[in-house]
Amino acid sequence: MATNPPQDTTASPRPESADQAVPERIPRPVLVLAGVTTLGVVMSTLDTSIVSVGVDAMGHDLDASVGLIQWVATGYLLAFSMVIPLTGWAVQRFGVRRSWLTALSAFTVCSLLCGLAWSAESLIAFRALQGLGGGMLLPLSQTALARAAGPKLMGRVMGLAAIPGMLSPVFGPMVGGVIVDHFSWPWLFYVNLPIGVIALVLAARVMPAGEEVRAVPLDVLSVLLLSPGLALLILGFSEAGGERGFGAPLAVSALLAGAVMLAAFTAHSLRRGERALVDIRLFRIRSFAASAAASLLLGASLFGALILFPMYHQLVRGQDAFHAGLLLAPQGLGAAAVAQYAGKLTDRLGPGRVVPAGLALALLGTLPYALADGDTPEGLLALSLLVRGIGLGATFMPTLVAAYQGLDKASVPHATSVVNIAQRVGGSMGTALLTLVLTHAYEDRAGAGTPLRSGSPADLAPAFTNVFWWTLGFSALALAPALLLPRRTTGGLH
Repeated sequence: MATNPPQDTTASPRPESADQAVPERIPRPVLVLAGVTTLGVVMSTLDTSIVSVGVDAMGHDLDASVGLIQWVATGYLLAFSMVIPLTGWAVQRFGVRRSWLTALSAFTVCSLLCGLAWSAESLIAFRALQGLGGGMLLPLSQTALARAAGPKLMGRVMGLAAIPGMLSPVFGPMVGGVIVDHFSWPWLFYVNLPIGVIALVLAARVMPAGEEVRAVPLDVLSVLLLSPGLALLILGFSEAGGERGFGAPLAVSALLAGAVMLAAFTAHSLRRGERALVDIRLFRIRSFAASAAASLLLGASLFGALILFPMYHQLVRGQDAFHAGLLLAPQGLGAAAVAQYAGKLTDRLGPGRVVPAGLALALLGTLPYALADGDTPEGLLALSLLVRGIGLGATFMPTLVAAYQGLDKASVPHATSVVNIAQRVGGSMGTALLTLVLTHAYEDRAGAGTPLRSGSPADLAPAFTNVFWWTLGFSALALAPALLLPRRTTGGLH
């Protein structure tokens, strides 16, 4: 098997001829495929934020300690992350259709098992298995849509498919709160069953059959290095977000072990080329490397800040969880509203023009929180989150589209895996760093060891101001790779 590195075709794009012009309409089969795959993706992403609301209720009913029951969320996150690198190999070996149906079936069946769990240990085990299925759904969806849309429609199709996913982090906690308050925690999982069955039936009908697959052997050494290395890195960042920060023994050991394993995988992948689980040589393509770097920093900015905004409204402004969620809705609505239009602009102008503009809006929308005080109107903060959401909606999917520029279809699964890994690592890194900054800034005023939850708004407000400036910094850093993204839509996906 040839292992020549992929060629960077983005440097000298060909002029766009009349027959290469961007089509006015998305073909109906592509729209249908986007709708069906999005149904499965939303189920898995919504599940993360819905279940987090019910962790305390689970611990109470199953007589489990806080430390043990938290693994319901942590186990899912780690399994979700570990399986992402396997997606590319699964697509090559079994095709998108079979891989999708298998992952969706596993997620749905494990949702039932989670609801039926009889102990904390069984719930954690079923939750980890659920994460293995859920972790493959997003990269599989992106791979399927990238192949179906082609380079000229990719921005619009990806933007359209991203809309529900952008709303999930905002409305998930509210939906979870309603379920826990009016039903019981098993219904946090049972709610997936009808959606999963409908998604399976529709996918079996509309996903293309007869794909060309290859008997690609699984590179076992890649699996042993990359998947555990990624999980250890995310576990380390998660532990670093706790009270002891990066000094926690588990955080230090997990981060060191994860970094060593990822470094070893990188060396292995460079030797194995396309036969490795993920082809690291894709980073030789400038547009791909810029996309991966921007995805890492955007993940830190978006997912890291997701915990800050509700905490600010609850701890500093005295809102309850439900009303804090409502106040954050403008960010999700802004991102969803602009996603499709950002996709159209990406198809016409290229991601290199759209993403920096989106980042500028995200910076503008975050600034009022960095300058806020107790007298800042809620309406102004809601408007700023709307602007921030619009900016983020114009960055995430165009950045993903840039990763596919100049690639052939065989390289798409590898590219999808890398970008999703970058977002996942960036999110965990951003959450850990921003939580640590917030804690230290607060303890400088209130005294070491003083819990955030018991602090006064007078001490908490300056700490949040400090950490919002750090959030601005993550977004500003993402501008550097964003300026290297291609400034026109090029060929690829042949």
